[in-house]
Amino acid sequence: MKKLLFALLIAAAVVSCKSPNTSNEAGFITLLGNDTLAVESFTKSNDLFSAKVVLRSPSISLRKYDLTYANGDFSTLEVTDYDPAQGFNGAGTLVQRMTRQQDSLVVESEGRDGMTSRTVAFEKGMLPFIDMVHWPYDLAFNNAVKNPNDSINQRLWTGRSFSTFVIAKEGSDSLTIRHPSRGVMGVDIDTNGDIQLLDAGLTTRKLKVRRAKNVDINKVAASFAEDDKNGKKFGELSGAPEGHFEFKGAEFDVSYGSPQKRGREIFGGIVPWGQLWRTGANRATHFKTSKDLKIGDLDIPAGEYTFFTIPEPNGGTLIINKQTGQNGQSYNEERDLGRVPMKISKQNEITEPFTIKVVESDKGGVIQLIWDQTIFSVDFTVQ
Repeated sequence: MKKLLFALLIAAAVVSCKSPNTSNEAGFITLLGNDTLAVESFTKSNDLFSAKVVLRSPSISLRKYDLTYANGDFSTLEVTDYDPAQGFNGAGTLVQRMTRQQDSLVVESEGRDGMTSRTVAFEKGMLPFIDMVHWPYDLAFNNAVKNPNDSINQRLWTGRSFSTFVIAKEGSDSLTIRHPSRGVMGVDIDTNGDIQLLDAGLTTRKLKVRRAKNVDINKVAASFAEDDKNGKKFGELSGAPEGHFEFKGAEFDVSYGSPQKRGREIFGGIVPWGQLWRTGANRATHFKTSKDLKIGDLDIPAGEYTFFTIPEPNGGTLIINKQTGQNGQSYNEERDLGRVPMKISKQNEITEPFTIKVVESDKGGVIQLIWDQTIFSVDFTVQ
């Protein structure tokens, strides 16, 4: 029954993408692979926008956003949390309030010691940035189609500061928006600028967002809450496992971000062939060895390194970099210790999370990068 419910919701979203939705009541369904990450339902008018959002990662959360306008610009935003067990019909708790006061923006947030307040400079045309939530983009695009310029710098408040998201018009029914750090998203819109399809496949998040004409947000919330209760949580977008391995008198430690397959095509799909890959998610993949190693002709002194890769259908390349502590998007070729070829093989079973193992072999050991049915491997010897 639950699968049928969400199949119908997704089908509704697909239909709505084909015919422009001019209603001021709509919603979004956000998919990561074949898993539903978030569902949004909202209403909008000239002076009021109200949205209810059910987000599933790392566990279910329910939030309501009430945004008001004055003279066509931001006036107030109130954010209210709801207990998933009671749904949106329960008593909510105000967790944030943002209020414009002339040229200032007063930001009040719920903390351990109650509401704290700070004041920052107000920026005209601002909107909030809410991670994994897409209704602010819809409002940004509504404004963008009225702007005569082909490129618009949209300022979004991230909770700490303002960031610039660049909107570029690609045609009468499409545009792009560039996240400051994650990359560019392609967007299909209608004549009003309403999102019909947002494809973040080229970003680090790789989400797809479709518009839905009608969303029963209370039923959605109740269904996801039941799933969480029964141990069927969506979980983290990318886990952060740490592996420790010991053999031949050496110790090896590896830490990395571990995204899930979630029904997606992996190598040659979300991980393109022939391009630099961060080899995981979030923080760069870190590898530490207590003894000197040798991979092919490359000597690796004992110490800590980061791994990057260039996957290829015939194997590709493992890059061993001397820089540590960085995000996986921060790759400095000048810090490379060296590059070595990888071997590629297939397994029958599907490995859902990206996994790194260091296993013992007759001559030394093997570093294995495993995801879906693909295994990349590099042999080494302990010196």
